[in-house]
Parts: sequence; structure tokens; C-alpha cells
Amino acid sequence: MAETVAVRCPACRREHRCTAPAYPCACGAPVAPRLDRDGAATPVSHRSWQDDWVTVRCGSCGRRGEWPRPEVGCSCGVVLRVAVLEDGKSAATGEGTAGADVTPAPEPVTVRRVTPAARPPFLSVTIRTARDAVTATALYLRWLGYRGVRRADQRPPSGIGLAARGVVAQVDPAVRPATLRDVECLWLTAMTESADCLYFSLAGYADDARARADALGVALFVLDLTGTPRPVNASADALATSGTGTGNRAP
Repeated sequence: MAETVAVRCPACRREHRCTAPAYPCACGAPVAPRLDRDGAATPVSHRSWQDDWVTVRCGSCGRRGEWPRPEVGCSCGVVLRVAVLEDGKSAATGEGTAGADVTPAPEPVTVRRVTPAARPPFLSVTIRTARDAVTATALYLRWLGYRGVRRADQRPPSGIGLAARGVVAQVDPAVRPATLRDVECLWLTAMTESADCLYFSLAGYADDARARADALGVALFVLDLTGTPRPVNASADALATSGTGTGNRAP
């Protein structure tokens, strides 16, 4: 059963009930952050990757990954960041972790191609905000088999960049279709990293952008409002079918 705690808004003193959301691990087991019953919720004044995500270990397979930190929206207009327990320590606001490496350490695993039968179904996250689109994309990258998903070091010209071992991805929550320049900039970034490149757009792609992506081997996905990425070209189809290791990169 999902864990639920009482959360009091420090601005208006209203009390809310917060239930920790569960997300699918790569092994298929549901993973939810542990809520800190003794910790105080804090108003969200600004957004950062370190504060918005928390490191959680899967109880089934032991994998450590970064998951969205629980939040509660108060009727007074304040968004509250709920305190959680990260590796047995309180992580209400991210204090005490500055400068620490929260990216999971590389795991000594054997690389193999994942077949559709070996992977659980992807569990989507409903998209209401740009942050939801980033969350859905991060979960999908893990489902494809990419490890250590994090905010990309290099910011793309538009949207939000994500990166993991062997992949660079761009999430575009704009209401306009992604352009030819958007696709080419992502591909150039991926080439400097010798990585696969995946593009996730809410509004689709311009015709010339799709044609260029096909020529360069950029996997294109469209995010619907249920949070489920839909492949729109051959490179994306290959990844969605077989997982990592099947994306094509242009020479």
C-alpha cells in the first residue's frame, strides 16, 4: 500500500494528505520515495534538478535511480515540496547534498539486447505541465534500458535536455512542432558524446525536421497527454520494440 502522510502548508496552515507516487523500475517493480513523517514540507520558490529529483533504491532489484520528489499543491497557491527519506536520511529540501554526486554509480552489468517479452509494459504519467513531460520522458528512457538518467550538462536551444549512459535526449513541451534546427542541434550534441539521440515533442515535427531526422538516424517520439511516447520514425520504432542498442547513428 502506498505511504501517506499529513502535510501542513506553512503559508495558510491548511493540512493536506500526500501519498507517495509509485513509478516503474526497469525490473518492473513499483518504486516510491519514502516519505519523512517528521520532516516539514517547504514551499517551492525555484526549480532545480537537485531539488526536484530524489535518489531511491528499488526494493526488488536494488537499483538506485533518480525519481520525481513528491509535491502537493495547496489551494492558497503554494506548491509544497514534501520531505522524503533518501538512503535513510531526510531530504526535505536537498540541503546537505550540495556538491554530492547523486548519480547512481556504474553497475557491473552485462550488456544484452532486451526483447519485448523481457520488458514489463511502460506505465505512463499524465502530462499536465512541462515538468510532467520531463518526468514521463525520464521514465521512458529507463524503460528503454538507459541507466543513470539525469539533466544534460549542455542546455539545448529549446526544451529540456536529458542524458544517460549512451544517450542524449531532448524534451520539447512547446506548442509548435519541432524544427529542422532543433533536430540538427540535438544530433550534433549527440555526436560529440558518441551517443544515441532521441527527441520527444508534444506538438510533433515539421516535415523537413522529420526528413532530416530520418537521414541522421535521430529517433523521434511524440508525447501524448497520457505521457506515453509514440514513435514516429524507423529509429524510434526500433528502440520502442527492442530497447537500447538498436538506435542508428549517422556516421
